[in-house]
Amino acid sequence: MTIWKSPRSVEELNSSGVGTLVEHLGIRFTEISDDFIRGTMPVDARTRQPYGLLHGGASVALAETLGSMGAAMCVDAKEYLCVGQEINANHVRGARTGLVTGTARPVHLGGRSHVWTIEILDDAGKLVCTSRLTIAIIRRGSLGA
Repeated sequence: MTIWKSPRSVEELNSSGVGTLVEHLGIRFTEISDDFIRGTMPVDARTRQPYGLLHGGASVALAETLGSMGAAMCVDAKEYLCVGQEINANHVRGARTGLVTGTARPVHLGGRSHVWTIEILDDAGKLVCTSRLTIAIIRRGSLGA
């Protein structure tokens, strides 16, 4: 049974990132299952820090991108927006090259908030980062000017 209320295709998700940080970092959505969303990001000059390792902020950007898009597909997109409220990340292993792959799964899907966990693995399948994202669910038009 799927968790998605406003499903989108991988192609739609990828086209929505044009001209944004998502495109700049090379983040690509690769898979949508019944209960998770997955994407990749290259470890290259755009995403490395000065020591040559994947920048922790780039990992967080990947995590928030995946969790936010997952959350947006779990609500009625005509009535609600999903915005990041809090994110944390534990960087457990460095990555210098290749692609990292993030998988976002919901832990809690409430009416006003969601909690998502995102695991980011390197090309060898080793854990690089684990993150938890809290999303606020807000009614469209309530953000103001």
